[in-house]
Amino acid sequence: MTRIEALPTPALLLDLDVLESNLGRMSQRVERLGVALRPHIKTHKCIEIAKLQRQGGIAGLTVSTLYEARVFADHGFNDLTWAFPLVLSRLPEALDLAARSRLGFVIDSEKALAALSSLPPRENPIHVWIKVDCGYHRAGVDPRAESSLRLAGDIAASSGLIFEGILSHSGDAYYGQDSDEIAAIAEQERVIMVELAERLGSSGIEVRGISVGSTPAMTHAHDLDGVTEARPGNYALFDYTQHVLGSCSIDECAVTVLASVVSSHADHSVIDAGALALSKDPGPKHDEVPSMGRVFSDPGSKALDPDLRVVSVSQEHGIVNRELAVGSKLRILPNHSCLTVSCFDDYQVVRGDDIVDRWKIWRGR
Repeated sequence: MTRIEALPTPALLLDLDVLESNLGRMSQRVERLGVALRPHIKTHKCIEIAKLQRQGGIAGLTVSTLYEARVFADHGFNDLTWAFPLVLSRLPEALDLAARSRLGFVIDSEKALAALSSLPPRENPIHVWIKVDCGYHRAGVDPRAESSLRLAGDIAASSGLIFEGILSHSGDAYYGQDSDEIAAIAEQERVIMVELAERLGSSGIEVRGISVGSTPAMTHAHDLDGVTEARPGNYALFDYTQHVLGSCSIDECAVTVLASVVSSHADHSVIDAGALALSKDPGPKHDEVPSMGRVFSDPGSKALDPDLRVVSVSQEHGIVNRELAVGSKLRILPNHSCLTVSCFDDYQVVRGDDIVDRWKIWRGR
């Protein structure tokens, strides 16, 4: 059995014990909160992890790209929500996929609706969600605007379309300063969505589902009354940002990057993990000492070195703020596991210090 220290670097390590614990904990949490779980697989992009999530009980999967949707449909996951505003140039491709699986489309504009409404009759109806802006201000309709009610009504009245409901993403929870502030953002999302659903219902428009999401919101929310499903993704792996936000402990971070020191100097060392291994995500804005990645005391430890950091990255190079022995190995906790995972082709799956498997990461657009 291969040991961690024998791996060529850079390598992406996935702690299977931690992963299983994270999945089980979220399954229990959504059950207590009374909502279905539709995890976002853009974080892990891995069939084996999705199968573990399915064993724990999920309503379906959330994807960001049509590539993800195709891959997971090909592996037997046939209830998918493409939680990204409809890309009009990809509509033919999306329709092909919707012909063989249940694919939810997300829109926030009349132009996107017009593209769907103008389609010729189909054997399978198209399932449509409206994206709602609850405070993140990235995408979505204004929940207070009359135009949002009209859009929902137009979807419901269109032949060949099924209005599934309203969907939001509490990305603003990532800016919360503490658990109380993040819980307040989660509650704001819940209230806005439930009130909008009530307005739509009063107008005679059936709202089948209210879908919310983000890992910080889901780990800090006190109440999801009125919500039907949640779509967290990062909870499976966690990362340093989630730790700073209070969503997890360091012990609950399942993904790390193993790197080698390749050059050493009096005030810094160079490692073989740069932006194409760690990404260029600077981490939480309110971290006391920003870095491009935190470093464990040693490759077998779960304790962070209080002073050692990756202070900068270029394409293949990472700079660490200490002189270290050439050939030594570092285990790095990434700021953002979603982006870090997207840099690798596979996980080296570990239990303790042993490599027990290798799982493919399905990257693509």
